[in-house]
Amino acid sequence: MLQTIAPRKAYEMLQNGQARLIDIRETSEYAENFIPQARLVPLSIARLYSVKDEDAPDKPVIFFCRSGRRTDKAADELKTLAGDTQAWQMEGGLNGWMKEGLPVRHEKTVMPLFRQIQIGAGSLVLLGILGSFVWHPMFWLSAFVGAGLVFAGVTGFCGLGLLLAKMPWNRR
Repeated sequence: MLQTIAPRKAYEMLQNGQARLIDIRETSEYAENFIPQARLVPLSIARLYSVKDEDAPDKPVIFFCRSGRRTDKAADELKTLAGDTQAWQMEGGLNGWMKEGLPVRHEKTVMPLFRQIQIGAGSLVLLGILGSFVWHPMFWLSAFVGAGLVFAGVTGFCGLGLLLAKMPWNRR
C-alpha cells in the first residue's frame, strides 16, 4: 500500500526538485489534460519502463491517475515498480490537483476513433430499426451493421473505422 500525499504538498516537492510525478493514465486521457512536469507511464505498460530518473534514481516518486481510484487499486504494483525509492499516491489524482487550482495544460483533442465508431454503428442500427417501421426492408441495415460489428470483433478489422479515420476531422 502506498502512502497518500496531498496535491499541494506534491506540487511543492515537484517545484523544489524533491520528487517526480508519474501519471499512470492512458495516452488518450493524458492528451486531454496533464500536469506539465509529470511523466506519463501508462499503467497498462508500466512494467516495461523504469519510473526512476537515470540522473537521480533515489528521487521519490508520486503516482497519480484521474481520480485516485486506479492508483489505489494498483498500489502494490506501483510500489514494486518504485523499488526501494520512496513512493506516494496523490490524493484525488488529477481531479484533486485541479481542485487545488494547481497548473494543468488542457489540449483540444479529437474524439477517439473507437467512440466515433460506436456512435456511427449505433446510429445506423437505430436508423435501420426506426426506418423499418416506414419501409420494412430497412431492417437489413441493422442486420448488416450487426454482422459488421461481429466481423470486426472476430478479425480485428473494422471497415467503419477505416472510413471514419479518413474523415477530414481526423486528419492532423
